[in-house]
Amino acid sequence: MNIISLLQNTDNSILLYIKNNIHGQIMDKSMVIITSLGNGGVIWVIMAVLLMINKKYRKIGFMALCALILSTILGEGILKHVVQRIRPSADIPAINMLIAKPLSYSFSSGHAASSFAAAGVLSKYFKKYALGFLGLASLIAFSRLYLYGHYPTDVVAGIILGLICSEIIIYIFAKMFFIKSCRRDVKNEYGTF
Repeated sequence: MNIISLLQNTDNSILLYIKNNIHGQIMDKSMVIITSLGNGGVIWVIMAVLLMINKKYRKIGFMALCALILSTILGEGILKHVVQRIRPSADIPAINMLIAKPLSYSFSSGHAASSFAAAGVLSKYFKKYALGFLGLASLIAFSRLYLYGHYPTDVVAGIILGLICSEIIIYIFAKMFFIKSCRRDVKNEYGTF
């Protein structure tokens, strides 16, 4: 058995376990609501915009938005079209979908990537609320498994991609701030060039 077959069998087993052991009326309704929060990264976009309204938190809101955009470009724009993995809802027969069948490819999960991209940035700067941000991102990611929107490896890849995107944006903004700070210090010390 090759590694791809092993991963596919493991993915299918996990989805079957969720279906047979966790599904129920309350969970069905809850997961549909939770996954809708991640549609288009809407909950994260709202948080970013609210932060950008306040001058004190504008930079953090902009960073969260940049992380969302980067994760979308890399995940939805590139990765899905390179890997072209079929979704479980199309691959596994007799699945009763609770949401509309997604039309794009499965790998990687855009919901997981965008959620962890934004949550990664927000958790860095609002440490007191990090558990809440990461908890919401985790719920959104899990909802994709529960609703047969993605295989587990798609979600794990989305989480990794999202966290990488958040770190890239944090790094870029830290470098930009450092350069601005150095220029300001030089200007204050020596005047204009």
